Amino acid sequence: MHTLAGRVLTVVALCTIVLAPTRLAARDDGRFADSPLKPWFDRLASAKGLCCSFADGVRVEDVDWDTQDGSYRVRINGQWIVVPDAALVTEPNKFGPAVVWPYQDINGTTQIRCFIPGSGA
Repeated sequence: MHTLAGRVLTVVALCTIVLAPTRLAARDDGRFADSPLKPWFDRLASAKGLCCSFADGVRVEDVDWDTQDGSYRVRINGQWIVVPDAALVTEPNKFGPAVVWPYQDINGTTQIRCFIPGSGA
């Protein structure tokens, strides 16, 4: 007979597997290992968790991000996506340009894990 704790752990494990983003794999191949900003990027986080590193993020040109109705939005693959409040990195941008950490959820919809506005914002 299963215990309640065992059932809860099973449900949590299944939810984690099913609901976890499918394309959130790290891509840090060492290109930025010597960057003085690497430790800063590696600890950047939003309310959704760690952003991972710069290698996982995408630099966003000024014309591809702005604000609308009090929220940031980013153009990814020609589509404007509103940045969820939980994805916003709130510390000052030491890099300069805006950076977004997108991923595709299990339905193939582009989501934003982290976004840090450009330092001129």
